Amino acid sequence: MATPPSPPETTHRLWGGRFGAKSAPELDAYNRSIGTDFRLWPFDVQLSKAWALALRDAGVLSADEASTLRQGLDGVAGRLAAGAQPTATDEDIHTMIDRLLHAEVGDVAGKLHTGRSRNDQVATATRLWVIDACAKLDAAVRGLQRVLLDHATALERDGVLMPAYTHLQRAQPVAAAHWMLSHFWPLERDRGRLAQAARQASSLPLGSGAIAGSAFPVSRPQLRELLGFATVAPNSMDAVGDRDFIADLLYALTLHAVHVSRLAEDLILYGTSEFGFVKFGDAYSTGSSMMPQKRNPDVLEIARGGPARVLGDLTGLLVTLKGLPSGYNKDLQDDKRALFDAVDVVLTMLPAVSGAVAELRFDAARMRAALSSAMMATDLADWLVDQGIAFREAHGAVGRVVRAAEERGVELNALPAEVLASGHALFTTASVAAALSPDASVNRRAVAGGTAFSSVRAQLMQARDAIGAGASSASG
Repeated sequence: MATPPSPPETTHRLWGGRFGAKSAPELDAYNRSIGTDFRLWPFDVQLSKAWALALRDAGVLSADEASTLRQGLDGVAGRLAAGAQPTATDEDIHTMIDRLLHAEVGDVAGKLHTGRSRNDQVATATRLWVIDACAKLDAAVRGLQRVLLDHATALERDGVLMPAYTHLQRAQPVAAAHWMLSHFWPLERDRGRLAQAARQASSLPLGSGAIAGSAFPVSRPQLRELLGFATVAPNSMDAVGDRDFIADLLYALTLHAVHVSRLAEDLILYGTSEFGFVKFGDAYSTGSSMMPQKRNPDVLEIARGGPARVLGDLTGLLVTLKGLPSGYNKDLQDDKRALFDAVDVVLTMLPAVSGAVAELRFDAARMRAALSSAMMATDLADWLVDQGIAFREAHGAVGRVVRAAEERGVELNALPAEVLASGHALFTTASVAAALSPDASVNRRAVAGGTAFSSVRAQLMQARDAIGAGASSASG
């Protein structure tokens, strides 16, 4: 007579009735995701409480049972908040919550999973987590924006000028506040992408079951309202397999990390002895274990490298999604590793970068000293245009004068009158000197979005409006 199979192990696993033997330990080690998805527990509890109400209204649970389950879930949340840890048999956070709920309320806990699957459960919890994360990320980005705005306000107030660069070569003079705000607006676009990612996440999967929808008449519009989603996912197959909302957030974070990296690179360059435009503070700098004189901008250097890791998370997710068949597949278990890592990177990076930037000091004299007369060559050409000369002819005339200055190793405004006149008959020492004023050059560019101080002041007002900074020090 054949030996009957051993009974399955006693656990709170949410599956296994059709299996007659214990799972291999290698499977358990590889299959367990609780080390990653544990942080979903507040949202799993939240959606489970809403599900209990939906089951009550669908006639599956009595009012007393639903109340007992909701109170029990509050008890589970209390245990988890107090530091309850997984056991070796907790496959994922859903299993752990089920185990703790049984401990709280007994066998009635077994009714909670009626009509739902871990597929729609985890999709819902992850979307709730993403919506919450987007709010935290937005607040952190605004924190960095406020620091930039504070600096820009002070730089505008003090009338600080600096070189702007193209191809990392000195190009034209600008208000230093204008340069600072050039890093503010990419962050504002990042906030728009975060808001869009939150909107994309706000589509309710709960009620989709494993793939075909729930067999019980739960009200998904009621669930949507209880959980604060904007819409109900229209297709159950798509709802359980869709991770576009995670990709949207990871793309937003990747581009945001790129923007912070560019800010960091500017500051690292401008903080070198060769530039000397900024001085790093003590609280967010480090030293050398060998060279006592060193002050290293480690925060900014780590931030400069940040996009590589976040881009890796985005790329990993997209490769995971590529070619998956429709519906839920266990490959999607890795979505949260990429999601959590990218969010953690950015939420760790932003306070450190904000602190490092806040304690920077700017050397206004050194910034102005870097303005050479050649940087106003365009202004000299523009002066000829004002005299009725075509810009092509003016460009050539100024080019000849620039070449003459380079050959003599002097500034444009140091060229003798006869050399200036050889460039163009209209050039005189006085006219050239007036055209080569960096202050005049900056304030000539008074178009909307330009570097003139009048335009910068208007831009500062736009920036304050963008982040609601009326009460911040930037508006003082």
